[in-house]
Amino acid sequence: MKWFAPVLAILALSACATPARLHSEDELNIVAKGCGLALGELVQDESEKKLLLLIRSRPTFEQRLCVAKWARRNGLKTVFLAIDFPQEPAT
Repeated sequence: MKWFAPVLAILALSACATPARLHSEDELNIVAKGCGLALGELVQDESEKKLLLLIRSRPTFEQRLCVAKWARRNGLKTVFLAIDFPQEPAT
């Protein structure tokens, strides 16, 4: 029974080291719509699967919180990109 504790510890640690899953565009769009965002404002890069990017000019606190909670539940780190889109020229 001396081997039981080390085996249990290794199994517990290996559960934490699961690789990030690449979510489909459809999955991310469902989350975006559920958080009050537009389609395409949530992006997960193939090369950095652990990062969930929120690309929006001025997301509300509730939108950021909604995305961050979903990302945390799915083992992802949220990155908020504050982008100021140029205004349309007045004609």
